[in-house]
Amino acid sequence: MRALVQRVLSARVEVEGATLGATGPGVLILVCAMQGDGAAQAEALAAKILKLRIFRDAGGKMNLALKDTGGSALVVSQFTLAADTRSGNRPGFSAAAPPDQGERLYLHFAQSLRQLGADVETGRFGAEMAVHLVNDGPVTIWLDTEA
Repeated sequence: MRALVQRVLSARVEVEGATLGATGPGVLILVCAMQGDGAAQAEALAAKILKLRIFRDAGGKMNLALKDTGGSALVVSQFTLAADTRSGNRPGFSAAAPPDQGERLYLHFAQSLRQLGADVETGRFGAEMAVHLVNDGPVTIWLDTEA
């Protein structure tokens, strides 16, 4: 699985003008299930993100994890993280998991974060979403369970 994790002061996701999910200080996680991914990858990615030390401690150093700060997470599916741009100018997305598997793993990832103690809200898989965020830092981290 792939994820782009952004430390945010706030973020929200809307579908057709209605807010589906939001977070205060915490993380916005854009996530994509890849071909061959399963529950193990979703769970490993959730555990890694929850322990990722990207929040400032009292001394101003990035030394705290989401689990340490009590922050929350907004999880948004984004199959375009599977983009292959090596050939031509139009990205290919064949490395992404098929939609039914992608949705199942997206939901499993969000549930895994919840089971690990995170406060999690989500967007809607497959929907045209508007994501609003106020980046903090900015801090943006790319994670891939294959890397």
